[in-house]
Amino acid sequence: MNTALQGHAPARPHRLPGLLLTAAIAMLSLWLGTLPWLQAHGISALTLAILLGIALGNTAYGRLAPRTAAGVGFSKATLLRAGIVLYGLRLTVQDIGQVGVAGVLIDALVLCSTFALAWWLGTRVLGLERNTALLIGAGSSICGAAAVMAAEPVVKGRAEQVAIAVATVVVFGTLAMFLYPLLYQWGLHAGWMPLDETGYGVFTGSTVHEVAQVVAAGRAVSQPAADAAVIAKMVRVMMLAPFLVSLSALLARGRRDRQGTRSRIAVPWFAFGFIGMVGFNSLQLLPAGLVAALVELDTTLLAMAMAALGLTTHVSALRQAGPRPMLLAALLAAWLLGGGLLINLAVRALS
Repeated sequence: MNTALQGHAPARPHRLPGLLLTAAIAMLSLWLGTLPWLQAHGISALTLAILLGIALGNTAYGRLAPRTAAGVGFSKATLLRAGIVLYGLRLTVQDIGQVGVAGVLIDALVLCSTFALAWWLGTRVLGLERNTALLIGAGSSICGAAAVMAAEPVVKGRAEQVAIAVATVVVFGTLAMFLYPLLYQWGLHAGWMPLDETGYGVFTGSTVHEVAQVVAAGRAVSQPAADAAVIAKMVRVMMLAPFLVSLSALLARGRRDRQGTRSRIAVPWFAFGFIGMVGFNSLQLLPAGLVAALVELDTTLLAMAMAALGLTTHVSALRQAGPRPMLLAALLAAWLLGGGLLINLAVRALS
């Protein structure tokens, strides 16, 4: 017998079982996300997907892992990048025009100051691992869980670090969703609130973590406030791509400084796909129905990525992280509320 036929290359693991598992979790999360109580409290399908994934990942997944690991890994990496690219279909360049130069400047200042504060406080003051601090900073400064997931390939964080960062977004974004409308109404009655409903919307959109939380916090005041909040938030989301490229360059420079050798920049190509999708969507060439369907597909892909993340996250690793990540997130939430308000008022006064 021909010896070339006797040896076989090891069979590649099938992705289908893992993809079906993450898709099932995603579908359940999307359905739960339509329940009125969860919608009213700003709990998105992405949040539910990671929670369900963690629940399964720390119970029955151990028996399923040998057959599903390849598909789960594909969901966590490739489907995530595809989801970030399609996320651009939620935005248009025209969104920038609706908030004006002042709105863009507010978003940029909030993003940069919050992320810089996260990096410094997390690593220098609280002694956190750099990747944990950077992921918490990304979630707090841009767009919550989606930003954490998008930053993960750049910072190369571990599953438990990503899960911790997402947890901080859930906790403090939910608190902000209830706190902002209460503080605004109290400020109006006390006579010290300097923002009108539109100004409150821009403030909310530039400082609250998740899109769903921004919508809920805006609607709690008025529909005009909600509209302004969503537009400001979408412009903030649009800054995700330049943020990822800049972060990659900063990390590469840091490695070069430590090693004394030239380090390649890990270019997040999916960020450029995101920008291209925003530009394409701005041309309004696709029918509205098709865009809506693609946005639903995008939500499904991101939910599958979050489910995969949850499946590979161990609760023991979360416990080992201790209270410091939550403390960092609390300090950032305080900055977003107080410092974010000052930034909004200063830019409005100068514009």
